[in-house]
Amino acid sequence: MFSGSTLDAYTSGVWHASALLAGRVKAVRQPYSGATVPELQEQVDAVDLDRPLGDTGAALHEVARLYLDNAVWFHEPTYVAHLNCPVAIPALSAEVLISAVNSSVDTWDQSTAGTLIERRLIDWTAGRIGFGPGADGIFTSGGTQSNLQALLLAREEALESRNRAASLERLRIFATTQSHFSVSKSAGILGLDADAVIGVATDHTGRMDATALAVAIDDARRDGGIPMAVVATAGTTDLGRIDPVAEIAEICERQGIWLHVDAAYGCGLLVSPRRRHLLDGIERADSVTVDFHKSYFQPVSSSAIVVRRGETMRRIAVHADYLNPRTAALPNQVDKSLQTTRRFDALKLWMTLRTMGSDQIGDMFDTVIDRAADVHALIEADSDFEALAEPTLSTVLFRFRPAHLSVAECDDLMPRLRQRLFYGGRAIVAGTRIGGHYWLKFTLLNPNTTMDNLRDVLDLIRGIGREMTGERDEAAAVMA
Repeated sequence: MFSGSTLDAYTSGVWHASALLAGRVKAVRQPYSGATVPELQEQVDAVDLDRPLGDTGAALHEVARLYLDNAVWFHEPTYVAHLNCPVAIPALSAEVLISAVNSSVDTWDQSTAGTLIERRLIDWTAGRIGFGPGADGIFTSGGTQSNLQALLLAREEALESRNRAASLERLRIFATTQSHFSVSKSAGILGLDADAVIGVATDHTGRMDATALAVAIDDARRDGGIPMAVVATAGTTDLGRIDPVAEIAEICERQGIWLHVDAAYGCGLLVSPRRRHLLDGIERADSVTVDFHKSYFQPVSSSAIVVRRGETMRRIAVHADYLNPRTAALPNQVDKSLQTTRRFDALKLWMTLRTMGSDQIGDMFDTVIDRAADVHALIEADSDFEALAEPTLSTVLFRFRPAHLSVAECDDLMPRLRQRLFYGGRAIVAGTRIGGHYWLKFTLLNPNTTMDNLRDVLDLIRGIGREMTGERDEAAAVMA
């Protein structure tokens, strides 16, 4: 166990782990090994967990073989799949402290200064959003938990002056089909009706149509529904679109409806030197989700929900005499959190801000957005590819579709091509369906990914596509 009497073993173990990791990362040349599920399953199943190796070094080398040799490396410049980022080194230094000290930031007597650091970061984030001094919030495990908590607070707000039993089934949430799946998932967890989430139409770019929202709210009221919340998205997962927050806020304020802004992806704009204006209106929200482990380049987990009126957080407080009695005068975070035991993840962001500063984080996010615009232009000019739409943030939807390939053939080919690319190991892209058609997706969150890297990925896709469609030209021969 970690203690003052075991520091030699601790420093030795940490040194060996970091050295082993460094050796693997130094040798990495592509984001994945290409190992298949059956191959990895066989290796994992072969380990007898009831027969320990008895030596940390031996266990580390076993883990390196099973895990590190087959990890997906987000720092590799040809990993352009999901909203995963390479992580800031100061945050990794914080991880060493967090894991060893093992603070739990639920009560003061388990975390002391950790509580104050987390609260200061929430205040800082609230200031970046534009909230006043009465704002509050809490760090969470991720955007899904942040969205759930925001909608829980919205539910309690809507039910405050109503009969709970009679009103619960009538509560309605308004969101678009581009909103994160956690909105519908949260509605189920919160005990709302299956049809509680009402889909709001989008404009031609995929942003929420504010006029359609107003109509949807009026229709719901007419049908006996109770508008509980509107979820605007600042960075949709597929298209990276930012809903017109200011227009939506105007409607919510006029109608007395909770506005939640899911900025899990787009929160990096809060520190962007060039694009902060894209979030104009976010300061009028009742709650905001931010995912530092996306566009602030933090290790998982590092997310938060921030609310404009701090008193709303108290709606979920439950007191226990052994933990957080009502008479406690000390700073207490468990009153505001869905979790009890909770890691001191805030320290990672603190270390990053104190080492790098917010401007550098914003510059890095701006860089990947610039890169997305550049690669979209490259795809548009290439007759072998088709782009869906001009990007807003750092996602680009496209597909391999030379002139001879029909739409139906392309829809059939794309998921198979993506799988072939993944198991080749040299590059990883995402995939999704929009309007009934399958698209490949670049999600750029690595400032070190260059246009040359992206050209290489496009050439890999081109080569695999030509091979799979039967064209045997020079590019396909190189791929073979």
